[in-house]
Amino acid sequence: MLSQPRPSSSSFSGAASAPRSSRPELPAQSSPAQPNPARPGPALPAALPARPGPAEGGTGHPPAGAPARPSGQPGSPRVARSGFDASLSPGRMLPSSRTQLGLFFILLCPANIIGLWWAVGSPLVMDPNSICRKTKRLAGKQAELCQLEPEIVQEVAKGTKLGVRECQYQFRFRRWNCTSHSKYFGKILQQDIRETAFVYAITAAGVSHAITQACSMGELLQCGCELTRSRTPPSPTAGPGTEGTAWEWGGCGDDVQFGYEKSQQFMDAKNKKGKNDIRALIDLHNNEAGRLAVRSYMRTECKCHGLSGSCTLRTCWRKMPHFREVGDRLLERFNGAFKVMGGNDGKTLIPVGDNIKPPDKQDLIYSADSPDFCSANRKTGSLGTRGRVCNSTAMDTSGCDLLCCGRGHRDETVVLEENCLCRFHWCCVVQCRKCSVRQELSLCV
Repeated sequence: MLSQPRPSSSSFSGAASAPRSSRPELPAQSSPAQPNPARPGPALPAALPARPGPAEGGTGHPPAGAPARPSGQPGSPRVARSGFDASLSPGRMLPSSRTQLGLFFILLCPANIIGLWWAVGSPLVMDPNSICRKTKRLAGKQAELCQLEPEIVQEVAKGTKLGVRECQYQFRFRRWNCTSHSKYFGKILQQDIRETAFVYAITAAGVSHAITQACSMGELLQCGCELTRSRTPPSPTAGPGTEGTAWEWGGCGDDVQFGYEKSQQFMDAKNKKGKNDIRALIDLHNNEAGRLAVRSYMRTECKCHGLSGSCTLRTCWRKMPHFREVGDRLLERFNGAFKVMGGNDGKTLIPVGDNIKPPDKQDLIYSADSPDFCSANRKTGSLGTRGRVCNSTAMDTSGCDLLCCGRGHRDETVVLEENCLCRFHWCCVVQCRKCSVRQELSLCV
């Protein structure tokens, strides 16, 4: 499969101008909810009072007479005057007016903490005190963490950002590319579809992974390296030079159990307040599947000790899997997700279909069919695929046939400027030249 062209962020900053007549259409992802250039972003509902911005300590809104903010984020890659927004290519995030989005979620939907977290990059995510500012609206365990362990909430915020990036990487070639667009992502979270199952799982996994990592790095006082005193020594593995080698636990193993428990305490809090509806059961199941994708795949790393490079003693410790492995594993579960329905007792989930085995704890589950995401639809949260970059020669989900939903595609030639002939000068500067590169792109019509 040919890799899809993905220009770097520095490549678009000085792109050559394309003729106005050959300007490609603006992708559908941004057109339905494109912010007004005269305003910094979508305004808050009229009933919501203006709140101080946690980062600036002010109102969170630009002062009167301030220059209008452009529709794209500063530094976003784009082709000059070509009309093609490269940030809409697969794998790019589409945050828009993030602070307003976070305020909207915390005031209008305070129980949906994931909707707040996915306002990526806003001070509401970067600053844990802002997340905890509305503790009365949070679930009991969430408010307790905010009051007693705010440093844990800081790692929770980092974990959700980790989940955001991984979700957008895994879905970069799909019709729904895990965009966090303000007016559409909330609609996705309100549905009990497969995409929502992946969002909950990857978020819970990211929180568990980030907290565990902070423990190993010594950034949290409540935890540290994994305790191995009561653990049995590891069994020697087959391989050259391992016969008769003494083993012992040492180093700094990842205390994944601590990260697992804190992720469970925060993520599952809103669904444990006496709710037995099917949606709460499904959310709890998918949260657990995400955490198990981290905890159940710990690996053992060892280091040899001895004179002259001999391995007379090995010290071993347990490490978490790389988060990319976690994302790959959850994507496999997404592709084989189980459709379920609620049992009569309101406490069990039954798989839909004949002769289907019940899902295990690591499977993702859902109860409603996903929309096709081919056309923009504000009710379902679909942004459509018009204007998306596709691969005209691929036969998988990144191919133009599937991504463009059979509507066809058009080829566009763009001229990019990228760094080239870079040289390192002592000490310590890297100087590069700008080279023009012509690139062929296929865009869905």
